[in-house]
Amino acid sequence: MAKEKSRSQPLSVSKKSVVQDMLPNGLKIVTDEVSYVQSITLGIQIEAGSRDDPDGNPGLAHFIEHALFKGTGRRSYLEIAKNIENNGGYLDAYTTKEHTCIYLRCLDRHVESSFDLLADLVSNPVFPPEEIEKEKEVVIEEINSVNDTPEELIFEEFDLRSFPRHPLGRPILGTEKSIENFTDNHLKTFMREHYVPHKMLVTATGNIRHDDITRLASKYLGHLQEQPDNLYVRQPFLSGDYRPFTSSLKKQVYQAQIVLGTAIERCDPLFYSLMVLNSILGNGMSSLLNIELREKRGLAYNVYSSLTFFDDLTALNIYAGTDGNKIDTTLELVAELLRSDTLHNPDHDEVEAAKRKLLGALVMGMEKMTRRMSQTASDLSYFGRYVTPAEKTAAIESVTVDDIARAAGEVLRNAPFSTLVYKPKRQEPGK
Repeated sequence: MAKEKSRSQPLSVSKKSVVQDMLPNGLKIVTDEVSYVQSITLGIQIEAGSRDDPDGNPGLAHFIEHALFKGTGRRSYLEIAKNIENNGGYLDAYTTKEHTCIYLRCLDRHVESSFDLLADLVSNPVFPPEEIEKEKEVVIEEINSVNDTPEELIFEEFDLRSFPRHPLGRPILGTEKSIENFTDNHLKTFMREHYVPHKMLVTATGNIRHDDITRLASKYLGHLQEQPDNLYVRQPFLSGDYRPFTSSLKKQVYQAQIVLGTAIERCDPLFYSLMVLNSILGNGMSSLLNIELREKRGLAYNVYSSLTFFDDLTALNIYAGTDGNKIDTTLELVAELLRSDTLHNPDHDEVEAAKRKLLGALVMGMEKMTRRMSQTASDLSYFGRYVTPAEKTAAIESVTVDDIARAAGEVLRNAPFSTLVYKPKRQEPGK
């Protein structure tokens, strides 16, 4: 599918702080110089997430994220922890359905030693057997934590039911059974397929110089080579991969959990319109869902909507937690709001307010170095290029009332919704 083409032209800026580059081996580099800070945020993003887990081995991408920290050819797990913290920094990682990111923050004077550490983790892990077995228990406890958190669990089950035959339905953490069955061969095979230069992006944000980061990337990652026999191709999303459903289950919960949602194939012309639409619908205290369900009727303490832009589809979800006796009322009201003129024939002032909300979040996000780093990586991954704040601002500001109406028609009226409800299971007296 074609990459996004913004309706607005990129605006000129006085200084080009963001610079892109590529090493001869295909490794991509993007730097964002912020001279007024004394820290650096370094990240290596790998184009591999839970949708890339092998059949029968859900959770492998996420488990490797954990396993990388257990030791390399040059450092033990304890030396890894001490290396960054002795320099006053910190090291972290996360896995999504489409990416894994290993990143750190450090003072600018420790940039080379920190880059060395980061590169060592992704290019030279050794997976000590005794440490890997202990980490399996850690990840299983992480799975148990999700199982004890209904709001997280219902989203996981919602995806599983929405995409029953597609890798997007797989849980990011995997299952207890799959974790226990992982072998050294599983880990190394996955890394040979995905931890390769053309699927890796080095990001650096903060008080850095582009040439310095490029030099470090060449020194510590320039030796990585592609595997000539690597034939992996990510399974694409097709419209038939989304299966609408309605389901209600009894769970050991005190509060009913409700998730509604839908998915459409990637539609770049609607990208910014959908963001503004979501801002009106369920993002923030002034959103339609919060005002109507919480403030006016007291039906929910927590209610919101969210958008997820995957590589080849867009998913919209609505969440509400409510009393078990108010499930039907809540669902009826949400359905009424999704058909309302507020979304399908929106007021100009409402649209402008939603745009200001998004623009405020954009500006404040640029002041957080880790957020800035991850957003730059997201741009490169989704759009194939860095999108300047000025261009994003222009694109958001150009969204009209008619654009919102079109987006609402596409995702709220034309796309079939699914519903999953967790109902509180009545406990017997004395239990």
